[in-house]
Amino acid sequence: MRQSKLFAKTKKQSPKDAEAISHKLLVKGDFIDQLTTGVYSFLPLGWRVHQKIEQIIREEMNAIEGQEVFLPVLAPKKIWQETNRWETMDPPLFKLKDRHQKELSLGPTHEEIITDLARRRVTSYKDLPFYLYQIQNKFRNEMRSSGGLLRVREFIMKDLYSFHASEDDLKKYYEKVKKAYLKIFQRCGLKVVPIEAESGAIGGMLSHEFALIAESGEDKILACPKCDYGANLNKVGKIKLCPKCKTELISSQGIESGHIFDLGTKYSQPMKACFIDKKGIKQSIVMGCYGIGLGRLMAATVEVHHDQKGIIWPTSVAPFQVHLIELNAEQEAEKIYKSLQKEQIEVLYDDREESAGVKFADADLIGVPLRIVVSKKTLEKESVEFKKRNEEKIKLVKIKDILKNV
Repeated sequence: MRQSKLFAKTKKQSPKDAEAISHKLLVKGDFIDQLTTGVYSFLPLGWRVHQKIEQIIREEMNAIEGQEVFLPVLAPKKIWQETNRWETMDPPLFKLKDRHQKELSLGPTHEEIITDLARRRVTSYKDLPFYLYQIQNKFRNEMRSSGGLLRVREFIMKDLYSFHASEDDLKKYYEKVKKAYLKIFQRCGLKVVPIEAESGAIGGMLSHEFALIAESGEDKILACPKCDYGANLNKVGKIKLCPKCKTELISSQGIESGHIFDLGTKYSQPMKACFIDKKGIKQSIVMGCYGIGLGRLMAATVEVHHDQKGIIWPTSVAPFQVHLIELNAEQEAEKIYKSLQKEQIEVLYDDREESAGVKFADADLIGVPLRIVVSKKTLEKESVEFKKRNEEKIKLVKIKDILKNV
């Protein structure tokens, strides 16, 4: 992609109301644009990152036998009334009426819709288990949206739902999803801690958050340095010792980057989603649900991977793999650009008529993992400059060896 053609204009100033570093840098780098409170457009740079995250999630969901679906955003009032969430949902539902005065909502979550699908298809224990997921828009009627993409009113979420004949079978799959989540975060360059959490508006018997330890996090996290125990302070109160191994717990701030729930029969029972078991007895389907907000995950990545100059994207989710910068060496830069493209290397080529200072500042802000500079000075040595975004070191690489080194 030629930067002269890229739909992006970097900014020198952060938004006045921005507090979170991810909010500041994603707006300054022109990854996102705010339309109104809690509602953002993803611009080309931002959408490329979003798609990388989406693909990682999709691959890991498919690996645990998830089948992808796409459910409606609009849902009728009656389906919410079956679970008593039309009036009790928190934050409250976005509600509207169609031209026939029928009441509908914009979906903040999809338990009712997916349970309705299941109850019309499942009859026997032989139909179970199965696992359905989607990557789709959600709408949350937040009182206060803050932190850029960390707390919004419209966002894209991956939600997986599992359907089982027994609690034991659900628990096995719950653990499988937990491992898949850890793998997703690891692939995105993040280290998270699974912690016991409040089930909130989704409800259920048990839930775990995946907390990314970060100073900017809104949640208070207690984690054991010795074993795998962790909990949200809201869930357990001010305990000092680990309930598993009695080691002193460490308190820190965390960003909720994913949440999984053992729903039991919370939705299947009131919605009469049943099956006939091996003994011929009618039972309620046992369910689990598992969510990750993609925009929030993108923001969380920036919260961890940045410096004073800008974003430092992990290679797996970076908008481009190489940022090629041309300084009065157009002919050779064009050749290098075309050779990188030929090898299907994602390259952002800064061919703009700007000073070296502007180009370097933008490269640091945008945060592509590898910067290659081709200039008259480097050409004298038949070389280019290589610099990794997460390192200060600059090295000269012979032009003939560029592809080898990339």
